[in-house]
Amino acid sequence: MSRAGARVGVGTRFRYDGESVEVVEMAATTAGNEVVLKDGHGRLLRLSLKELLFSDRAAISPDGPGPSADDDSEIASVVLGQLDVAAKRKVLERAEHIREVLTGYRSGSPELARDEEPRSEYSPDKPLEARYAAKIAELGVGLRTLKRWTAEFREQGEAGLAPRKGPTRKSQIAVDDRWVETAVEVMVEHTDQSRPSRTMVIERTRARVIARFGEGVVPQPSRATAFRLLEELERRHPLFRLSTKRNRDIAGRPEGPYGKLRPTRPGEYLLMDSTRLDVFAFDPLTLKWVQAELSVGMDWYTRCITGIRLTPVSTKAVDVSAVLFQSFRPRPAGRDWPRHAVWPEHGIPRTVLVDVEGATGPGLASPPLVPETLVVDHGKVYVSEHLTSVCRRMGISIQPARLRTGRDKGPVERYFRTLREGLLQVLPGYKGPDIHSRGESPEDDAFFFLDELESIIREWTAAVYHCRPHSSLVDPGLPGLRMSPAKMFEHGMARAGYVEAPRDRDLAFEFLKTEWRTIQHYGVEIGRRRYSGPGLPEPGLRSPYDGPVKNGWPFQVDPDDITRIYFRNPTTREWHTLLWEHAPSAEMPLSEDALRFARQLAASKYRFPDDRLAVADLLERWNLGLGTTIAERRMALRLSREQAAIELPENEAETVVSLPSVRKALGQDDEETAEPQEPEAAMETGDDDEADLEDLAGEDDFYADALEDV
Repeated sequence: MSRAGARVGVGTRFRYDGESVEVVEMAATTAGNEVVLKDGHGRLLRLSLKELLFSDRAAISPDGPGPSADDDSEIASVVLGQLDVAAKRKVLERAEHIREVLTGYRSGSPELARDEEPRSEYSPDKPLEARYAAKIAELGVGLRTLKRWTAEFREQGEAGLAPRKGPTRKSQIAVDDRWVETAVEVMVEHTDQSRPSRTMVIERTRARVIARFGEGVVPQPSRATAFRLLEELERRHPLFRLSTKRNRDIAGRPEGPYGKLRPTRPGEYLLMDSTRLDVFAFDPLTLKWVQAELSVGMDWYTRCITGIRLTPVSTKAVDVSAVLFQSFRPRPAGRDWPRHAVWPEHGIPRTVLVDVEGATGPGLASPPLVPETLVVDHGKVYVSEHLTSVCRRMGISIQPARLRTGRDKGPVERYFRTLREGLLQVLPGYKGPDIHSRGESPEDDAFFFLDELESIIREWTAAVYHCRPHSSLVDPGLPGLRMSPAKMFEHGMARAGYVEAPRDRDLAFEFLKTEWRTIQHYGVEIGRRRYSGPGLPEPGLRSPYDGPVKNGWPFQVDPDDITRIYFRNPTTREWHTLLWEHAPSAEMPLSEDALRFARQLAASKYRFPDDRLAVADLLERWNLGLGTTIAERRMALRLSREQAAIELPENEAETVVSLPSVRKALGQDDEETAEPQEPEAAMETGDDDEADLEDLAGEDDFYADALEDV
């Protein structure tokens, strides 16, 4: 078997600074081991042995055969990984026969001998030729074949017994490369146009090939072959399978892996965006159903929603400024909100408070943050003079997203989808994400007023969204631990003779574990970790390996340091390092054992109560409000008008849970009968003294809280 090491001593040759040198003397000094080198011109050079072995300026010139990183031999795990179960079993059985010929034991060791081993015909005392003859009679193969297997096994082990495979073509469809390049050119030209048929693309490609290269110069494929080729080119440039809008988005992706801003602390980046809600609501002034538009502000590091603003029809610049203001001064939380959904008034996480119950006041609906950078799109309300002047005054820089690039604000876009799927689709007045999903008359079911709908969204965000673990909220030191936005905020607040030497330093990569993965536009994903870096082939390029994963490529993974993986280009035979997207935040290597422990810790210690039950409870409370009487709807309309007219920062909008039917369903009326309250008859009749009664109740808030604490 060839050796991966090379002897370093007198006579060993090196390449040092591009010149060939030879070791003529080795000496031990007080400063360490040193060597004397002699170049081709007879000049002498004295270096430390450490410099010679570990410096990038020097490389060993081996004088014998052996493995090298730039040879044509693949790693054993890569060779065996391309075999199916039956072929791999056949290779292992063949290796057992070779070991029995060489040692007399199928395992290769007397300590692991099986029953009745060694067999008499394969006894180690017998000559090797006799054992060859016995194995030839047993397997029915020739002597040259058996000796060839033995030589390959001695040279490469079990991987040497794997069947040889010739080089794989880039494409299994035999079409001239000039015709393929022209077809791709025609497909790219239709990126911004309406979707063409495959027949039209083929005909245009044929006409352009003839006009460019001449008649009969480039062989024209048959119609069936051309269709198969377009099916393969569809993976590189989608044109026929997806929608035209999706194809334009894919074509507009940046070349190479994605780059993005990486927040390191809460408040560093604030994402702001607006969207048209897929639910109708009542305008409290016009008594007409309207379409509502939601504007939110999200802290990128924690995914906490710091500001919410619901407006009818469209959003104005002042509404966006109001959302930004809520980051500085959050809205008060509802009095009936769950305890885990309320933030302390001063914004410090409750885990660092000595006495949470001692904090006075109703608490906040979201954490207060002072954003440093505002990430917005190019909407008129976000590039208006009003918002820019506010940011200039507050010392906030504005970072515009790229045009038609929604991924620059991916977290807030994902929040809108979560809001629609987790809340809006079960509310009355839901009209679906598009016209094809709309019901017959969804506006007939609209009951919630705009302020009530905003209160519902605000409470759902605080009670469910902020307390539910997110798959994208991870700590680079504990990648298996999924945190909620509330926990991520707490995390952000808490935040650091002769010696044997390898003949080729790149051989170390071959000792690592091989993982088969496909190459995507964002890089490579292993264990829910994404890696990217230079040297990766084009995502649409066919893999030359026939591995266990379709169109998969082999990557070397170090279990003790998962912050990076390694990939060898099959063409250039050069190794490339791919970094984990969170590697800049990790100050030390992270092992897979730490990741596995983090997952167990997340499952046992950081698990929240059942989120589905929490969501079901909220939806049940809100749906109970559909059966209200005409008098209750009239009183709700009057209350909403009064709230819309009085714009005082001290008052909070009426929450949906304060409707009479919802309070009765929650049993709050029974709990409050022992406390002095205004008669419910007054609430049902809608007297003009209703506002006075509410003012009197507001004066007794301190004593009401005191009774609740008792």
